[in-house]
Amino acid sequence: MKWIKRLLYLLIFLAIAYFAVPRFLPYLNDYQKDGELKLPGLEKSVTIKRDEKAMAYIYAENLHDAIMAQGFVTAQDRLFQMQLTRLFAQGRISELAGEKARALDTRMRTFGLHGIAKKQAAVLNRETRDFFQWYVDGVNAFIKECPKDAHLEFKLAGIKPELWTVADSLSVLYYMGFSTSANIQTEIVAQMLIEAVGPDKAMEIMPININPDDPTDPKKSAPHASAVPYGFPLSNYEKLFAVASDRHLRVGSNNWAVSPALSAGGKPVLAGDPHLDTRILPGVWYPFGMITPEIRVVGANIPGLPGFAMGRTSYISVSMTNNYGDMQDLYVETVHPTRPDHYLEGKVSHPFQVVEEKLKIKDKEAPGGYRVEVIKIRSTKRGPVVSEVLKGLETDKVITLRWAPVESMGDSIGIFRFLTAKSVDEMHKALEDVPMLCLNWVFADTSGNIGYRASGKIPIRSNNDGTVPYRVVDGNDNWKGWIPQSRMPHSTNPGKGWLGTCNHKVVSNDYPYYYSSHFSPSYRYRRLMELLNSPGPKSIDDHWQYQRDEKNLLAEKIAPIMAKALLAHKDTEEMGELLSGWNFMDRPDLAAPTIFQATYLAFARLVFEDELGEKATDTFLGNWYFWQERLQKMVLSGSSDWFDNVNTGERSETLNDLFHQAALKAKAQLSEKFGNDPRKWLWGKAHTLELVSPLRRKGPGKGLLGSGQMPMGGSGETLYRGLYDPNDPFSVTVSASLRMVADMSDDEKVAAVLPGGITGRLFSPHHKDQVQSFMDGTKRYWWFSDKAIDAHTEHTLQLNP
Repeated sequence: MKWIKRLLYLLIFLAIAYFAVPRFLPYLNDYQKDGELKLPGLEKSVTIKRDEKAMAYIYAENLHDAIMAQGFVTAQDRLFQMQLTRLFAQGRISELAGEKARALDTRMRTFGLHGIAKKQAAVLNRETRDFFQWYVDGVNAFIKECPKDAHLEFKLAGIKPELWTVADSLSVLYYMGFSTSANIQTEIVAQMLIEAVGPDKAMEIMPININPDDPTDPKKSAPHASAVPYGFPLSNYEKLFAVASDRHLRVGSNNWAVSPALSAGGKPVLAGDPHLDTRILPGVWYPFGMITPEIRVVGANIPGLPGFAMGRTSYISVSMTNNYGDMQDLYVETVHPTRPDHYLEGKVSHPFQVVEEKLKIKDKEAPGGYRVEVIKIRSTKRGPVVSEVLKGLETDKVITLRWAPVESMGDSIGIFRFLTAKSVDEMHKALEDVPMLCLNWVFADTSGNIGYRASGKIPIRSNNDGTVPYRVVDGNDNWKGWIPQSRMPHSTNPGKGWLGTCNHKVVSNDYPYYYSSHFSPSYRYRRLMELLNSPGPKSIDDHWQYQRDEKNLLAEKIAPIMAKALLAHKDTEEMGELLSGWNFMDRPDLAAPTIFQATYLAFARLVFEDELGEKATDTFLGNWYFWQERLQKMVLSGSSDWFDNVNTGERSETLNDLFHQAALKAKAQLSEKFGNDPRKWLWGKAHTLELVSPLRRKGPGKGLLGSGQMPMGGSGETLYRGLYDPNDPFSVTVSASLRMVADMSDDEKVAAVLPGGITGRLFSPHHKDQVQSFMDGTKRYWWFSDKAIDAHTEHTLQLNP
């Protein structure tokens, strides 16, 4: 009966919330936005102005006070979100979720991001450490001085705010870095394929990575045979893939900048839309403004980090995408046959390093509501043993993970020099000093220059490859130094008048180093090329629309072939007609995108599942970047041994056979869900985005506290990104986490919108007030000039020393 009462109370609470939110509930979870407040640690008074979105604009007399105030206002709006991010990065989610989060916490403790952050904190120079400390002081000032303004979410979750440290902020930074180091997924899938079908057959479906700017690109990537480790059971690699799949900050993105010659305003324009899993309100990014006598900036950063990563100042604008440079390697180690606490490098034996970690797990049966469990984490000289975070590994070999930022950290972090950079050249210099983030940065300055640089430090590998796990056979290190910063991808003022990145391969065919084997397919970047190479200057409205462009270049290649195959059969003729009349726009009011996506996914499964098996195919297809360009090449060639189903005896299936079979599977699935009329299988019915509260992700009240399901256009192949899990289509999992267009000729404002709102406080009118604009394309703005800020100020708070 207890659960019935609890459910009844919840329903009553939600019913009250539904009718009372506009009038009463915001006051239950509010904070001081007007008047004066004493903030110990400030050197001089600071003014916080908030606009119609509740975005804070910080007016301070010096950088110390400005950064401290940034920490304060971020804590006002996002402290609970910061706490969740900290718990995740440090492997402490089981303190909230109990036993079900134990495996996740064990993985995160094994990765050791918090320990890495502590080491980084210890070696920072004075300038960089002060920068972090000022921010931390502001966060802690809110916690100490404003207990009545604490987020309601803390009470609902049954926890209390914790003071922040420099290491906590660095944990967030290194969590970002680790989450963007995605080549581990390619290594695991590649090894899985080798174990499933053998090295030669696996080579036929290894990734094809294309740089569309390089006509000499061989358009292939294959591991060296010497790197392939044998004798490790396939089932273990399927389980090992869980290590790679637990990435809540999976980063995609588009960014570009155009020169004054292509800009309607006569100065550069920069656009960016980072693609993340943004389904948790209020969103990943926290926007703010900061004005001092030396600095003027409007931008955004991840809550918990000082400064800004995306936005504009009086001199520069900047945005980023994931570069996918390979900063991770997996190693196959050998345990000593008679000394299990040692591992072998050839004939030389070394002891495992062992660290004990204590997990605090929520448990209502334990004294105090928590139980403590000690786990042991083993490491070799290369890194932690990641195979031990999973069960069922019965082998004399273990897998370790090596991550470059552990070995490349220095005493400064260049991203925080964005605030003071005054030119493209200074941005290049700052980005040479960001070893933990392998990102594509595009930037522009008010003098008319545009630039691009990849950050991060990537190891030089002796075997010139990192596609598969490396087998340790002796004490020799396969990392032989670092790619020089002068050879990292970069550009300034290219002749075509623009530059941009869409997570695609950015190095040329003659690049002297192995860079990565994991890149996005080229579809989004090719579409960007079409748009930006079109004649004439581009307006802000043009750039804003480009971020929402729904043209699918994969479909443009494949759909006509698919349509022809479907038109040849009466039972798929209507589907073929819809495809043949399609303009390849993934619009929510069209049925053709639904037919194409459903049929192509079913087709991909038919191509590979007969030889890989169901589980391995799930893993393979779950990594879009691995197979999309490869399968397209197979389709365009018209034939492949992979098209033949090995289970059908003497019969040999063709491309058209598989497309027809796939269409019948798609037809059955779509008819069951949307009815028998293919014209009503609208993409917006199948392809939806739903934003939810971190406190109510499922069950009653999810829709009330979140957005409900919203029809969405685009797909994984379009600039208007709407990526979904191919093993659980078609709900959107990755989309733009922020859209921004900065015109360096506009001193009043920057166009920007979030898929949520400024504040993370439940019931606040600014928790999800930008969602509608985000979905329908309405421009919102970050105000840049004093005049514009004053005209939109709705609240003013003065912070005094």
